[in-house]
Amino acid sequence: MLKIRLQRTGRSHDPNFRLILTDSRRAPKSGKSLEILGFYDAKKGKYRLESERIKFWLSKGAQISGTVHDLLAKEKIIAKKK
Repeated sequence: MLKIRLQRTGRSHDPNFRLILTDSRRAPKSGKSLEILGFYDAKKGKYRLESERIKFWLSKGAQISGTVHDLLAKEKIIAKKK
């Protein structure tokens, strides 16, 4: 199963994340992602998302993690569940 999740990058005490598409059986730090779909800077609160590619992979059945769900709902790419 394909999963859209965050992969931590950056230095200690400076959390930066990549939004990646990967197989659910692989660890996020393995580096074996299929596609990079954006980034998220946790300290500054900045992010950039490839919305068209995210919608494409969601239509193909990719699952998303909880934090990614919140980011996508904030950007109005998906509908937020009540």
